[in-house]
Amino acid sequence: MEVTYLGHSCFRIKGKKNIIVTDPYEDYVGFEMPRVSADIVTVSHHHQDHNNISAVKGTTKRKEPFIVDGPGEYEISGISIFGIASFHDSSRGTKRGENTIYLITIDSLRLAHLGDLGHKLTEAELEEINGVDILFIPIGGTYTIDDNEAIEVIGQIEPRIIIPMHYKTPDMKPNFGIEITVDDFLKAIGEEANKAKDKLIISKEKLPEEREIVVLKRKR
Repeated sequence: MEVTYLGHSCFRIKGKKNIIVTDPYEDYVGFEMPRVSADIVTVSHHHQDHNNISAVKGTTKRKEPFIVDGPGEYEISGISIFGIASFHDSSRGTKRGENTIYLITIDSLRLAHLGDLGHKLTEAELEEINGVDILFIPIGGTYTIDDNEAIEVIGQIEPRIIIPMHYKTPDMKPNFGIEITVDDFLKAIGEEANKAKDKLIISKEKLPEEREIVVLKRKR
């Protein structure tokens, strides 16, 4: 499986048979979505920096991507996706609404994309989120959990690989509101700043024995 970062909370996940794109965004964040095609698109919630499905084209196998939008169980071309209801804030959605966490099983790997999670996970949520190999987690604060809260959520889930997302970057609009950078997160979790990778290529057999944080460069 190959994972490419398209910016913000958007990733291109290429399996042996299908391509998934998560949370495509509009360019008001400060940069444009790269051109991308996918068989499946997941949308964690309906804010314009997460639901720009028109930016994703279909593939030779599927003229239009299959849109996964909200809690429930989905089975698309051998890929299992389970959407778990959660909230965009720590006040049960009263400030920013609802959010969907997606558990994705592809090429025998179990992925969790937390969307714009705004709170620590409940016991009920944790019962459904188990055995995660790769965790895509927001760290930027303001609209989501911040770096320290992200560390707590990582401790709850205990994934093998952690990929941070939804953080401040130099090309983001200054007034966008996110203040925490990926370096802030690495410092908080006790990791040295590491060189970002162009992509992650991984298989079940090659998962690290110990927890690993992978920072990915945004594809332009």
